[in-house]
Amino acid sequence: MPLPLVTCIAATVAAGCAALAVWRVRGSTAVPAAWWAVAACLALAVDAGIRLGADGDPAAVVNPASLARMRLIVAALAVCPAMSLLGAKRPQHGVWQLIVASLAVVIAMPALSAWLVRPGSLPDVHLLGRGFLAVLAAVGWMNFLATQNGPAATAITAGQLAVIRPFLPGIATDRALPQDALDCLGACLIAAGAVLAAAWPLVRGRGGSAAHGAADPVARAIDPPFLALRETLGAAWALRIAERFDAVASTRAWPCRLAFRGAEVGGDPADASWHRDALRAFKALMHRFVDDGWLARHGWRD
Repeated sequence: MPLPLVTCIAATVAAGCAALAVWRVRGSTAVPAAWWAVAACLALAVDAGIRLGADGDPAAVVNPASLARMRLIVAALAVCPAMSLLGAKRPQHGVWQLIVASLAVVIAMPALSAWLVRPGSLPDVHLLGRGFLAVLAAVGWMNFLATQNGPAATAITAGQLAVIRPFLPGIATDRALPQDALDCLGACLIAAGAVLAAAWPLVRGRGGSAAHGAADPVARAIDPPFLALRETLGAAWALRIAERFDAVASTRAWPCRLAFRGAEVGGDPADASWHRDALRAFKALMHRFVDDGWLARHGWRD
């Protein structure tokens, strides 16, 4: 089986998993990031499909200029999901997508310039742009590394770096392309990570999980949606919510703190005077990222 065909199939599988994620994260500010992931995977599939369709023309297959232009577009879209999640807080998350789109255009601009102004030449990507690609890939990986989606994020990031390798710092683009074997490996890693991320909620739901502090009613209410948000948006926003909740809890002297693994409740178990206020404050913080439908699907009960 030709390697570009394997790459195309793997990228299509990853796009399907990303489309499933769009439905699963509905009601949250992670929806745009999932759509960006669909676009990036489809771009990789199209890239592989073009190379597969040109299989009868060796000159077209090994043409570094045409390969590099398409690959730069793939690279520009590949970093958009991580960038999208960085601004995933209401109400600015919608406008933030314009910034993400602008970033993609700026990164891909050398491809358009090479095509229109200097036909046959390689895209001239500045070192800062190459470094930015690597940094955003690392940011996306670190955001989920400590979550249950860490293995999936590791596989996806490794595959992403393999695919965008021709535009990473220190790599000579003209010598890096074509890289059919590396593209195939990268696409398969991305597909494996996407399938793992799609399957993990089913495995977790079937096996169950011990909620941190589940003996306390406040922890039982807070933990399911908080941990679900952590897996949806990553560690950065989960820690931000915990920080804001702890600030309010400290000001109002609630015997409760929100940690990365869930709520930690102390004090007198019989004292429920602060419970309603704490749950109201937590829900208000969550509303910056999710709606009531999302909360209800993830265990929140008013």
